[in-house]
Order: sequence, then structure tokens, then C-alpha cells
Amino acid sequence: MKNVGSLDRGLRVLVGLALLSLVFVGPKTPWGWIGLIPLLTALAGFCPLYRLIGLSTCRKDRD
Repeated sequence: MKNVGSLDRGLRVLVGLALLSLVFVGPKTPWGWIGLIPLLTALAGFCPLYRLIGLSTCRKDRD
């Protein structure tokens, strides 16, 4: 069940890549590995936190 919409996914990819870049470039801090979380949730299209709070950024199909 997907709960992450396309705009949300795109933003998660950008944020994830920016955070991961901190591991290899710039301050080279291990905190950059946190960037894997938004990347993985973007790739899966599912966010466990959204599920807990009952949020979804996916478009609703109109019947």
C-alpha cells in the first residue's frame, strides 16, 4: 500500500541525496547516512510514519 505521492517522492529523493552527500563531501559527517531513510521511503512509495498518523500524499482515484 503506497502512501507517498509523486511530489513527495521527488522531494524525498532530493533531501536524501543532499544528506548522503554530507558523508562524502563537505563536513564528511556520519549523520549524512540518515539520508537513506527518505531515499528508501521514496523508492518504496511507503512511509511508516505516515501510516501511523493516517496521512497519505497519494492522489485519490475519482470514480
